[in-house]
Amino acid sequence: MPKSPGMSSCCLSGRVQEGRPQGTEIEIGGLNTYVAEPQDGSKAKTVIIPDAFGWELPNTRLLADEYAKAGFAAYIPDVHQNDSLPIELLQSIEPPRHVARSMGVAEKAAATAKTGATLGPWLLKHREAVSKPLIDGFVNAVRLIPGTNKVGVIGFCWGGRYAILAAHGSSEPGKGVDAAYALHPSLVAIPADFDPVTKPLSLALGEKDSYLGQKEIGQIQEVMGKKRDLEHEIRVYEDQVHGDEKDKKAMDDAAQQGIEWFNKHLS
Repeated sequence: MPKSPGMSSCCLSGRVQEGRPQGTEIEIGGLNTYVAEPQDGSKAKTVIIPDAFGWELPNTRLLADEYAKAGFAAYIPDVHQNDSLPIELLQSIEPPRHVARSMGVAEKAAATAKTGATLGPWLLKHREAVSKPLIDGFVNAVRLIPGTNKVGVIGFCWGGRYAILAAHGSSEPGKGVDAAYALHPSLVAIPADFDPVTKPLSLALGEKDSYLGQKEIGQIQEVMGKKRDLEHEIRVYEDQVHGDEKDKKAMDDAAQQGIEWFNKHLS
């Protein structure tokens, strides 16, 4: 049976970042979309960022702005159609590690129960049979935008798996993505989600991710290692857990990892 690590409550840890997103909001392929464009307006290199917390999360919009500064057209589609996980969960359900260490057993148990009650129904509603066609359709709609050349997908946690699925490629010419980047993906099936990968794939994984541990990382490395003709990379970040904000340098390095990957494969 394939191994399928779950979606950790620490996917919900962290805080809303400060800063004012600079992009615009439009509709693409029937979905509300945040758009950040480079100064020259080029769409030759395009990235799409599906996220469990949705198209309005400041953190994701600021990331899109960073990609725009690096020369990419960046899109965040509302693939949950106004039903993304609420932003409040970033802080209320599972606090960052330095806060969690001060919590008692009862507090942690209550947080875990609340996480399960929230995530379970949401994950069922936005299961693969629902979400993947929306993401694939959005990718193909973006490809029709004049000036668009190569397209990549970036995904975190829930979105990380969909970045991997996007890297399976498309059997139809002119559709699908050219490369993908997944950060601490959750809910992945090993080897089932990795065997069909045909597009360049970069992975950023945490050394201490309890839901994608050393065993699972080794299994992924083994599967991807057999793809000798496919360019891929797996970077394991030392002392990093799933989706944690402990180390700003690791976060910055992971962002740079994606920019370098897409500069190489979308140029």
